[in-house]
Amino acid sequence: MPALSPTMEEGTLAKWHVKVGDTVRSGDVIAEIETDKATMEVEAVDEGVVEEILVPEGSEEVKVNTPIAR
Repeated sequence: MPALSPTMEEGTLAKWHVKVGDTVRSGDVIAEIETDKATMEVEAVDEGVVEEILVPEGSEEVKVNTPIAR
């Protein structure tokens, strides 16, 4: 779970934009994260193939720095 602000401690994984097996490039939107203040898109930082979704869509109270996919 990326930190979307300096004070963010947890968030909700609102929606996945990718599925297992998808190829992503740096900058592709892969998910939407909700906080108590906003909903923001998360972009891939590297190129690769999504091997596993670690945090299901709709998961709440996901702590910052928790891996969400690999």
